[in-house]
Amino acid sequence: MKYIDFDESRKLDLVLLGRVAIDFNPAYSDVVKEEFKPLKKVHYFEKYVGGSPANIAVGVTHHGMKAGFIGKVSDDQFGEFVVDYFNEQGIDTSCITKCTNGEKLGLTFTEMLSPKESSILMYRNRIADLQLHVDDIDEEYIKSAKALLISGTSLAESPSREAAIKAMMLAKRNNTKIIFDIDYREYNWKNSDEISIYYSMIAKEADIIMGSREEFDLTEKLIRPGMTDEESAAYWQGCNAKIVVIKHGMKGSTAYTCDGQKFSIKPFPVEARKGFGGGDGYGSGFLYGLYQGWEIIDCLEFGSAEASMMVRSNNCSDSLPGPEEVHAFIREEKEKFGEMIARV
Repeated sequence: MKYIDFDESRKLDLVLLGRVAIDFNPAYSDVVKEEFKPLKKVHYFEKYVGGSPANIAVGVTHHGMKAGFIGKVSDDQFGEFVVDYFNEQGIDTSCITKCTNGEKLGLTFTEMLSPKESSILMYRNRIADLQLHVDDIDEEYIKSAKALLISGTSLAESPSREAAIKAMMLAKRNNTKIIFDIDYREYNWKNSDEISIYYSMIAKEADIIMGSREEFDLTEKLIRPGMTDEESAAYWQGCNAKIVVIKHGMKGSTAYTCDGQKFSIKPFPVEARKGFGGGDGYGSGFLYGLYQGWEIIDCLEFGSAEASMMVRSNNCSDSLPGPEEVHAFIREEKEKFGEMIARV
């Protein structure tokens, strides 16, 4: 069954709105290998574009989709690095603008202690991505896309939250499908009530909602706290959602569809390099399958495979794979562990 009807006449498959940052990860290449250790003992770092919506933009582009990005970057060489990188990847940057008051891109320094222990040190004072303004939102650009993905981090502060809400309203007016990646990050939020207020505003209008159980709990705090996964899916589908994806980390994830079905998947077993980045691969792979018209369980399997590929990688953007790489990974895993290794 096809759950989402995208307007195939539109030139962009997906426009993403939200956070873009710079990741500094401990170097791990043929030249330099920083083994697992505390951040204070790391000497060599590798620089990458980061931020969940930015990574998903890269991921879907690696799958041959046409993506654009709405965002703010710093007016310096790091801002130029992001725009140049997006252009090299084939991501449309016509709606990325520079800050004018000295705001800087967020810097993320990654600590990798073991395959199961990793953390990040964030620098987000006077941050560039949250300077997105309502004047930066172009209705014609949103109208040119089949779908708009809004990252929840963009709702943490003004003026970005109003810009995101305006983009959502224009998407509704122009039948551009709305994808809400809840993407909760504690930084910048002032209290849990704000989180529930602004998350629920977008979730009520979204066609697809993706998030962890914790993220759904935060969204639902002022609506109906303590819902089960099934109750959450039913509630949001009673608003507008056609597909609700609820993730439980290493326990797997489940997609609930508007016809009352649910489909579950487990992670593919890999030796991890870090404990994050998987969600961006998951989102890229799942959305790619959805755009291809696959069955939901196949979309989930593809997304789960891409997530596993990314947690064993040393970065969250450059290593995002193309479709043939993901298919090859799935074949190898099934040959090794059995056909039903990831399916529940």
